[in-house]
Amino acid sequence: MFKKLILLVTLFLASCISLEVEGAPTPTQSGFVTATLAPTKSGYVPPTPTATPDVTPTPTPAVTIPPNCTNSAVLVRDVTIRDGTRINPGEKFTKTWEFINNGTCPWIGYVLKFASGDQMNAPLSAPIADTLPKESVQVSVELTAPTANGSYTGYFTLNDPNGKDVPIGIEKTFWVKITVGSGGTSPQPTSSGSVNTPSGSTSGGVNCNYSQNAGYVNQIASMINEERANAGLPALTINSLLAGAAQGHAADMACSNRISHTGSDGSSAYARILASGYVPSYAEEIIYGRGGPQAAMTWWMNDQIHHDAILSAKSTGMGVGYAYYSNGSYGDFFVVTFGSP
Repeated sequence: MFKKLILLVTLFLASCISLEVEGAPTPTQSGFVTATLAPTKSGYVPPTPTATPDVTPTPTPAVTIPPNCTNSAVLVRDVTIRDGTRINPGEKFTKTWEFINNGTCPWIGYVLKFASGDQMNAPLSAPIADTLPKESVQVSVELTAPTANGSYTGYFTLNDPNGKDVPIGIEKTFWVKITVGSGGTSPQPTSSGSVNTPSGSTSGGVNCNYSQNAGYVNQIASMINEERANAGLPALTINSLLAGAAQGHAADMACSNRISHTGSDGSSAYARILASGYVPSYAEEIIYGRGGPQAAMTWWMNDQIHHDAILSAKSTGMGVGYAYYSNGSYGDFFVVTFGSP
């Protein structure tokens, strides 16, 4: 009987110990763990805490505006609505220009402003994208054509945050020129052609389709004579032979996709002028690519060699050539030949 009692007490104590091990809280340095963790077949494995990385975004470095920096721009080209484009009365359209910031000031907070002429529902000002020096930017404005037929021109300026005009070469304004309905000048491109050995050039059989623009040709001639008048020099007459040499080389450059005084066949400017039938005592040629007439004149007048050619007292006549080739790297190709018989 006594042995049975001892056995029962032993079993009771063993049961209590087992319950305490399986169900009792485990003491820690900070007290008891209150959660009861369920065992698994392979035993419980506590999860490893995953640390959330502290990701701090990298700040965009601020653009520093140099002290005494200079503002200057070059109008590269008319991206849309080239001069003389015909627009329907009341039609909405977007005019876009492309500029290069060739000054030392970054264009931060710069705007386009309407200056004068035909406003055509243009906003008084519109922001332009931030542009660092030597970078290019496209500037656009939404316009509406007038309802009356005719030719219309609106003038605009680029302005810094203080309202000062940004010089565009020797100019302060740039423009949009359109023809509404049947009035005004013809839209451009005015003509197109497929050339094989362009007139006045010995190009050796270059073939391509290019566009001409009589308005651009006349505009270049007018601006050259205006610069000569400002310098006290006589105006140059338009010579058809010089014009043929200029147009031939413009087409040759467009079709060979290159800007060079050397023709695609190796010809020189003097040889092309002679081939046109003009026999000069003095002759010179200037060229330009990728941009409208104002961009060409701005470049020429700001480069000493071209500046001197335009204002040379030796010239009595000139010819202007222009070709536009949409598949080329430059788009626009200008050539001016100067000469005296």
